[in-house]
Amino acid sequence: MRRNYRRGKERRGWGSHKRGHPPQRHRRAGLTHRAHSLEQEEPQTTVNAGPSSNEDPSSSSSTQSSVAPELPGFYYDPEKNRYFRLLPGHNNHNPLTKDSIQHKAMECKRLRLLEEEKKQNQKTTRAGLNSSVLLQKRQLGLLSSTSYCRLVHELKVNCMQRRKIEIHSPDSSVAGTNNFKIIVADVACERIFTVNDVEHGGCKYGIINLSGLGKESLTVEMYDNLYFTNRKVNSVCWASLTHPDSHVLLCLMGIAETPGCASLLPASLFSSTNPGDRPGMLCSFKISTAWSCAWCLNPQADNCFSTGLTRRVLVTNVVTGHRQTFGTNSDVLAQQFATQTPVLYNGCRSGEIFSIDVRQRNRKGQSWKAIRLFHGSAVTSLHLMEAEHYLMAADMAGKIKLWDLRTTKCVKQYKGHHNEYALLPLHVNEEEGLLIAVGQDCYTRIWSLQDAHLLRTIPSPHPSSKDAIPSVVFSSRLGGSRGVPGLLMAVKQDLYHFSYN
Repeated sequence: MRRNYRRGKERRGWGSHKRGHPPQRHRRAGLTHRAHSLEQEEPQTTVNAGPSSNEDPSSSSSTQSSVAPELPGFYYDPEKNRYFRLLPGHNNHNPLTKDSIQHKAMECKRLRLLEEEKKQNQKTTRAGLNSSVLLQKRQLGLLSSTSYCRLVHELKVNCMQRRKIEIHSPDSSVAGTNNFKIIVADVACERIFTVNDVEHGGCKYGIINLSGLGKESLTVEMYDNLYFTNRKVNSVCWASLTHPDSHVLLCLMGIAETPGCASLLPASLFSSTNPGDRPGMLCSFKISTAWSCAWCLNPQADNCFSTGLTRRVLVTNVVTGHRQTFGTNSDVLAQQFATQTPVLYNGCRSGEIFSIDVRQRNRKGQSWKAIRLFHGSAVTSLHLMEAEHYLMAADMAGKIKLWDLRTTKCVKQYKGHHNEYALLPLHVNEEEGLLIAVGQDCYTRIWSLQDAHLLRTIPSPHPSSKDAIPSVVFSSRLGGSRGVPGLLMAVKQDLYHFSYN
């Protein structure tokens, strides 16, 4: 009877050491000593993220599932064909935690993708997509001009190559030790406003001139004056007060007894090349913690900006100081003004998206909400399309949706984005027909706007971590009207250019 029981255990993969089994049960007196000796014998393992390329994935997965069942508190290493004990993540002496295993698998995947990108003849995401085939179909009349242009853009996206940009800065610490946190380009893409985390807390912020970007040299100049704050920068946008993109609107988080504020800084403040030029309006408005901000370009709400606060929206006129407050049921994490009308779109932590016509006076209740849309998770970014009939929105569940504002229905979804809790922006380039978003997994993904097809996934040049999520800018004219097209990626202390030719 005992022999039959033992055979039954072997069939289920429990009795043989070669098939990978958990440590056998021991007496209570020797259990602790045995567990520690096991950890000392095998402190590190190589994690296999999946079946190898020369194996059949289906057969490999079926073999592993039948031989190595998942056991609580143990990790199965397919390469060593063994189980290893997992300890809680707070134990720094044991490298085998779920977080460390997941991080190691992600790092292996990132390095593999980087190695693939080094190959000159990179495969496109769609079979048969190359320049000669597209040109032939266009000449035969099989492709319309719109389809031809879109497919050419897709081909160009898959041929982008990464090159490092040299940053000339008066403060060597910015280019050497401080990590990029945010980069935001002006409308003409001649400058980018940068926010860098300082090692001992706080932020440095300044402006980089992109006019040095060219086909031959990749150098940019940082403006002379850099500014430091010991508070966290939550949101940034360019503001057009005296002329287009004349100022920068900066939302700073409050700390201790110091309240938060929204500061309007003239761009000329960061440059000392023309000492005779007096800076424009420099002002600061005390507010509670602001999660988002937006500047209005519509003349009916001239010189106005909005801040998304905790359970309310605050619209401020910079010249008169007049304020309008709109109460909400949730924190406002994302905002954007329309240009054709003085309407403000807001995305909330509750998943609600609503619009406000800032010309109307405050009303009791929430009857001032003109359009209401709903996501299943907190909305982190909004982008109003050029014709202002469609709104793109992303949330903390990793979903990106395109909404038709006339019917209030979702018309497209862009799959593959990864987010769990971060406030990550969307970047839309309608001229090229592209959508770009950086995920919390540090991958930059590019989709086709027209058919929501994922065109390319770009791995980060640095290992993935919470403080190394890239910040990107995409434009057809980086550096101005005669600039070069491509993608700018700021990660850690480095700035990269992906040429789009």
